[in-house]
Amino acid sequence: MCHHVMNQSRFQSWACLALQLVKALNEIKASLGWRVVYAWVGDDPCGDGDLPPWSGVTCSTQGDYRVVTELEVYAVSIVGPFPIAVTNLLDLTRLDLHNNKLTGPIPPQIGRLKRLRILYVSLLSSSVNCYKSLSFNNFKGEIPKEIANLPELRYLYLQENRLTGRIPPELGILPNLRHLDVGNNHLVGTIRELIRFEGSFPVLRNLYLNNNYLTGGVPAQLANLTNLEILYLSHNKMSGTIPLALAHIPKLTYLYLDHNQFSGRIPDAFYKHPFLKEMYIEGNAFRPGVNPIGIHKVLELTDTEFLV
Repeated sequence: MCHHVMNQSRFQSWACLALQLVKALNEIKASLGWRVVYAWVGDDPCGDGDLPPWSGVTCSTQGDYRVVTELEVYAVSIVGPFPIAVTNLLDLTRLDLHNNKLTGPIPPQIGRLKRLRILYVSLLSSSVNCYKSLSFNNFKGEIPKEIANLPELRYLYLQENRLTGRIPPELGILPNLRHLDVGNNHLVGTIRELIRFEGSFPVLRNLYLNNNYLTGGVPAQLANLTNLEILYLSHNKMSGTIPLALAHIPKLTYLYLDHNQFSGRIPDAFYKHPFLKEMYIEGNAFRPGVNPIGIHKVLELTDTEFLV
């Protein structure tokens, strides 16, 4: 049995781990259905010499055994709940299930994947201003706070689902998180709640909170996220004035404030910011004379531009 693996020989240890790997992948295979099965041939997900690895499965060698480090099963119209067996692949660094028709909650067991760097379970979009539905996942429920247990996580894509509740402030303790996209959901709460822990989001570059039901203002403390380059707040129910402190974020490049309930003036420092290329302001109650920055056009940002 695998729970006695420490007392077995090196060969027995390898065999046990291999069996666990195959069992987990075959459970996933069974849950995903025929659209994936046709490309998953053979008994060994990593390939056995005669057959290649299963499509979308990347393995690596650790000592005397192989482990699955990447699982990319996207845009194949998978229907059903999140495949829980995925969380048994403890060496995963990338999990990509986007552009399918998965439903239900994201399970708290996701917090087991301690080596995960990229989690992508949303709709693929080539634009930050215009979402084009190719197909969709339909995850519901709250964002599990257990995601905060993934210390290696760098990119978190949860946009274009039906997630509800508040964004867990625990995500702010992730030491390596660079990209957080929870846009186009049914989320509530305030930014102040999101960044309530001291030192929140120490390396975050891109923050997408657009198209939700967020309320409250933009707190001056948001300027403590000194690595921010993209701040996307469009289409919420936020209000109040825009704090001067935000203009002191050194590399802030894209700022989307449109279609909220903001008011007052925008400090002159924003118009003198050396990096700020785009600032959208329409659909608010700003005073006359407040102007946008840049030419309003769809901003094309591909995934490869984020993964640096």
